[in-house]
Amino acid sequence: MTITHLVTHSGGFHADELLSSVVLTRLYPQAGIKRTRDKQWLAPSADRIIFDVGGDYDASRQIYDHHQRPSPLRDDGQPFSSFGLIWAHYGRDYLAAMDVPGDDLETIHSAFDAKFVLPIDLLDNGAIEPSVAGPLSDLTLPALLGSLKPVFDDTLPTADDDAFLAALPVARSFVEASVRNLAAKARAHGIVLEAIAKAGASPILELPMGMPYLSVLNAADAGHMMFMVAPRGEDWTLNGIKLSNDTFEQRADLPAAWAGLSDSALEEACGVKGAKFCHNGRFIAVASSREAIMEMADLAVKALK
Repeated sequence: MTITHLVTHSGGFHADELLSSVVLTRLYPQAGIKRTRDKQWLAPSADRIIFDVGGDYDASRQIYDHHQRPSPLRDDGQPFSSFGLIWAHYGRDYLAAMDVPGDDLETIHSAFDAKFVLPIDLLDNGAIEPSVAGPLSDLTLPALLGSLKPVFDDTLPTADDDAFLAALPVARSFVEASVRNLAAKARAHGIVLEAIAKAGASPILELPMGMPYLSVLNAADAGHMMFMVAPRGEDWTLNGIKLSNDTFEQRADLPAAWAGLSDSALEEACGVKGAKFCHNGRFIAVASSREAIMEMADLAVKALK
């Protein structure tokens, strides 16, 4: 039977059912969202998917709640929210609908679950505190989505539903962007590996364009590489390689004498015609040609020695 309704609870909303709705509305665009606590609507039926409400988890009956006891747990014992349950059962179909290649589907499904879904699950269940984000706690995705709820003295009868529907495209943009980025990393993987092999023992990694490369570089045991070079529009860039995505620290900084300089001042400091800019943080420099940027890269390597 055709799915005609996506049923979740009424009243205030949280990130888990909002993000679940992102997945389900993509797969069932003709289905209407029904926010209710009416028991008739919460009775499982072939024409509806019920999530984050209903007091049961039974995929065979298309009901995905996590508030009951015992609550559903992952294989490692960590708790599911409705988002985790929906992702587990519908995430692969969602990725296929997003045109993720079949060969990458399982990898991206798992990566998105670990990086995006699990934190929502843990926070929704109180398994982690918002304070783990420190001073950024008010800027996490659940907090930002929560800020779209109606204010306390909005007395319109439809305020909660209106806010939910307004928040849905915002949530959708974050989910889709994350999936696109994971898919891009999968596409970049082979390109980066080829570039690493081509570079051999060189400390300079040259890529045909800017792309995600750090995780591939780390996995490839290419610790000898200090800088990355790539074209950017009509210019070329020389980039420091971060130790990880969790820090601004780099394997090596660009020469201190270049910091904050541009154009003729930078050309004079490094002796390279076509040098255009070096960030004061010494993590990126720009030149007008490949020849110029490779000369700057060689100088940066020599400066380390």
